[in-house]
Parts: sequence; C-alpha cells; structure tokens
Amino acid sequence: MTAPRSVPAQPDAFTFDPGRTALLVIDMQRDFLLPGGFGASLGNDVEQLRGVIPPLARLIAAARAAGLPVIHTREGHLPDLSDCPPAKLRRGTPSQRIGDPGAFGRILIRGEYGHDIVDELAPIEGEVVIDKPGKGAFYATELGAVLENRGITSLLVTGVTTEVCVHTTVREANDRGYECLVVADCVGSYFPEFQRVGLAMIAAQGGIFGWVADSAAVLDALAPAPSPAR
Repeated sequence: MTAPRSVPAQPDAFTFDPGRTALLVIDMQRDFLLPGGFGASLGNDVEQLRGVIPPLARLIAAARAAGLPVIHTREGHLPDLSDCPPAKLRRGTPSQRIGDPGAFGRILIRGEYGHDIVDELAPIEGEVVIDKPGKGAFYATELGAVLENRGITSLLVTGVTTEVCVHTTVREANDRGYECLVVADCVGSYFPEFQRVGLAMIAAQGGIFGWVADSAAVLDALAPAPSPAR
C-alpha cells in the first residue's frame, strides 16, 4: 500500500491510495468530438466536449507519471451489428444511426476512423482499451476483471458524456464498491445544463455516487512529494 493522497472535493475530501487507483477515460472518440462528425451531425456543439481535451491531456500525463493505470473506453459495435440491440439501433435520425455512413466512416463501428480516440489523448503502448457496446463501461466488457486483477479500489473518472456514459459507469462502479472521483473539467456534455446537474447528482446527499473535484486539485494530489530539506 502506498501513502494515501487526499483531494479537496465535493461533498468532502476524497482520499485514495495511488497504488490501488486507476484513471478511467470514457469514450473520447472522434465520432463524438470532431467537427463534422456524428455528434455534430445531430446538431450538437462539439466545442462543449472539446474543451475537455486540454485538462484531460494534462491529467493523463500526470497519472502516467505517477504510475496509475490509464484505462480508455470506446463505445461502438461489431461491423455486423450483432452486438447492438434493436432498441439502441432504432435511436437517432434515419441515415444518422449506428452503422450508417458518416463523415469518418460507419457511425460507431469498431475499426472505423471515427470510432477511435482523438489524437490528443491517444493511448500509449501497454494501456488498456475497452470496447463497450453499451453506455456503461462494465456492461458486456472485461473492465471488471481488469480492475480486479490490478487490485483497483478507486477510480478517477473522466470522459464524455457526463449525463450518459459517465453517469452510467459511475453508478455501476458505485454498486460494485468502487470509490469514484469524477473530475469536473475532464468530463463534458453537449448541454451545459446537463453538465451542471449531472455533476451535482453525483455528489448530492453526501456523495451518493461519488465525489467531484477539478483537475487542478487532482494534479496537486498526484504530484511527487517534495524531498525533505537537508
């Protein structure tokens, strides 16, 4: 066990053991974040999500330097759509649904350019990438086993979108017994009101699903301890 660290957060301080903590980066994919991509084609302002990229890049770098596992997820489906239930496949505007041609390849199909993670946040060699068919990162994936095998008990949660894939993942992580800190400026929504309410819901009622803090506080907690004066 490494020395515990503490982050000023809502509703109170979040304490974690760096040796048992992972950084989870949810669905920072081109289909969702690039201008002209799937998210933009639905009328969304992708700049609401792209603002997450710079602080998240800094947090990923700090996590790597501190030795925390960085785990990335990508929402998407097999090319034959056999893992996409009809209820999900029917969502969206006709001709802009999962599997349809998009600006960056077939929409949310594994192996297509748009399905992959934006260049600024690309995984490095050795980092786990979880391909998930649902909103939550645990459903029909190996994430639970990955965390268990690494002895992870706490998660720093980042990514998009706050009210959908982030919320779904945090809620299930909470049910599975993980302590979750959602990093406020490293998660994003196309809708500012959803962002505000989504974060408030996590920390409400004494932290019903987890904690919320800005990345600056997390970076301070991950920074190496100063050497003792001689």
